[in-house]
Amino acid sequence: MAAAGAAADGESPGQRPRSDIVELLGAAPQGFARAMLPRPFRFPGDHGAHNDFRSEWWYYTGNLATGGGRRFAFQLTFFRFALSPQAPVRASAWASNQVYMAHFAVTDVAGERFHAAERFSRGALELAGVEADPFRVWVGNWQASAAGAFFPQTLRADDGGYAIDLRLDGGKPLILNGDAGLSQKSAEPGNASYYYSIPRIAVSGSLATPDGLWQVDGAAWFDREWSSSALAADQVGWDWFALQLSDGRDLMVYRLRSRDGGTDPHSAGTLVEASGQARGLGAQDFILDELDHWRSPGSGARYPSRWRLRVPGAAIDVEIIPEIPDQELDLAFRYWEGASRVTGTSASAQVSGHGHVELTGYAPGGVVMPR
Repeated sequence: MAAAGAAADGESPGQRPRSDIVELLGAAPQGFARAMLPRPFRFPGDHGAHNDFRSEWWYYTGNLATGGGRRFAFQLTFFRFALSPQAPVRASAWASNQVYMAHFAVTDVAGERFHAAERFSRGALELAGVEADPFRVWVGNWQASAAGAFFPQTLRADDGGYAIDLRLDGGKPLILNGDAGLSQKSAEPGNASYYYSIPRIAVSGSLATPDGLWQVDGAAWFDREWSSSALAADQVGWDWFALQLSDGRDLMVYRLRSRDGGTDPHSAGTLVEASGQARGLGAQDFILDELDHWRSPGSGARYPSRWRLRVPGAAIDVEIIPEIPDQELDLAFRYWEGASRVTGTSASAQVSGHGHVELTGYAPGGVVMPR
């Protein structure tokens, strides 16, 4: 297999050439389905794969704590990439035009440690894949799965002495981002994704570090997107925020960055009230200011590392601070994705909170993922 499928399944991350992923993401969308118009979402089917689109992901993040207050966070993300619009005609059971990748990360806040790992496999012979009903997505033994309904789910992953075995019990209702689930990323027709989220999910279970095994609980965020187009030529990356506030509100915003340093007008977001009612936000509805920066000793990238985020129409004014500065994933995709804490006001009352921030397009030689 070519591009990302060229490596043997189970290959270690250090052997993985970045250029393979660059070639895959740089491929033209011709022949693939594209997100052109709003569409009806049908579940559980849409929890599964959309193989006629070039890429998609199943994205879990969460902030957790022990009964004694020790704090952790995790990320577990599964990606699917199509190498071609057509399925292979070869009779071999190994043949597949679908490649899966997974990222697993743990933040130990008190220990000021961050661990990240990745896995790749082809979508054949049960090595990796996704099933809609009952839901299951997996790469090797890293998986998210449900036995019947979409919740409860079990998340399991392990690497290098770090592991999660978590139960997700549901929470707020599923929301459609953008225009009824169509998330437009630039002015070009089809440069968009289908995008839905479950912004607050109750979590409990165990988390392991090299120091020991911890019983934890907290809240997770689930994101789903699929598309066939990466960013436009004049866009260099994005700053994405998923925040869970102590007053029950949840806030997602993303700032698409233009090559000239400005904010692309297709930047957007969603505000979810404690009741679960959601409303979309346009670029004109929020103000994001960078307050500090951090330079990675590994990649040399200079990332924003503290922000003020205002949503005047919702009386939100918060400061977002990474739990630890170094939460850079130096993997096939090089990007910063990390647990953060929130302080400020919401509906003009004092709030605190937790969330995750994702920063792409900052690292030299890095890759912009197709959000």
